Amino acid sequence: MQHVFIIGSRGLPAQYGGFETFVEELVKHQMSSDITYHVACLSDQEHETHFDYAGADCFNIKAPKLGPARVIAYDMMAISYGLKMVQKQDIKEPIFYILGNTIGAFINNFANKIHAVGGKLFVNPDGLEWKRSKWSKPVQAYLKYAEKCMANQADLVISDNVGIENYIKETYPSSKTSFIAYGTDLEPSTLTSKDDKARQWFDTWQTAENDYYLVVGRFVPENNYETAIREFMASETKRDLIIICNHQGNAYFETLKNKTHFDSDKRIKFVGTVYDRDLLNYIRENAFAYIHGHEVGGTNPGLLEALAHTNLNLVLGVDFNKSVAKNSAFYWTKASGSLTSLINDADTGYQFRDYGERARAIIQENYTWEKIVGEYEDLFLNGH
Repeated sequence: MQHVFIIGSRGLPAQYGGFETFVEELVKHQMSSDITYHVACLSDQEHETHFDYAGADCFNIKAPKLGPARVIAYDMMAISYGLKMVQKQDIKEPIFYILGNTIGAFINNFANKIHAVGGKLFVNPDGLEWKRSKWSKPVQAYLKYAEKCMANQADLVISDNVGIENYIKETYPSSKTSFIAYGTDLEPSTLTSKDDKARQWFDTWQTAENDYYLVVGRFVPENNYETAIREFMASETKRDLIIICNHQGNAYFETLKNKTHFDSDKRIKFVGTVYDRDLLNYIRENAFAYIHGHEVGGTNPGLLEALAHTNLNLVLGVDFNKSVAKNSAFYWTKASGSLTSLINDADTGYQFRDYGERARAIIQENYTWEKIVGEYEDLFLNGH
């Protein structure tokens, strides 16, 4: 039996995105009976209690509330508890799979302990976290150092994007790397235009099917909301720009408003978040086009969902995005007029179904959860 300890997500069931969704899909799509997953869960409940979720052994870690440092304490406590389980249960050759680099500066001691019990340390660096503009310069410096430590200590660095893997290879040439993509779901929405749920949402925001451009994503500067909004405002389209994000109570919202004056353009509509997956898929499927401005990180789940559900995708042309969308999208740069020109051209009525079919073919071939989970199980069981 191969025991795999998954450290670094907030845990199960998934209530967020990214790593939490990955862990949930990994255990829900489990095919091999030769793997036991042990998943750390950040919790305010009783410390170290266990519960079963989709066949995975989940354990609560009640980390102290130390602000941003809480996640470091959480990872350290989770690894320590995992090592106690290994010794108590006499688990042979465990794999500790750590998601993210946050604990990096402290990893040396833990790597030694994992190796001392015959285990292996696998790491997923996520994206280039140290580049995110939300972090202060000292925090960025720490995250860059943490990335270096993790890359140098890990037995294997698993990247979910070819661009990230190439970066790791070039920056830390002694590291052993592997590429396994992130996944997504191709299942179409069950809703139709007549469903009350759909009609209520569209009526609330005074928009209609095929009559809006769509943005979905974390509301942070590096997702290039400012460029997308400026370029959209300069376009001639009569369609709306629907922005689904967590903008409420976010200081960036006021900053963006002051910089772009988007509130003077009735086409631009911040609609908050949509947690209903079926409704969100319907909104994606009925968008005239999706605008993707993410430029920091690996394979972005939002881009995969857009390729799976939207025919026309206008994507910021950075390597991470191009390696995923390939010839199924139109690409823009941050240069003035680039996205505006794409929007004006798209708005002429050209039929983009061929692009949507290309996008779904890419997802079907490379990014289904069944394929991704199969690759992980092969890696955990066979080391490749």
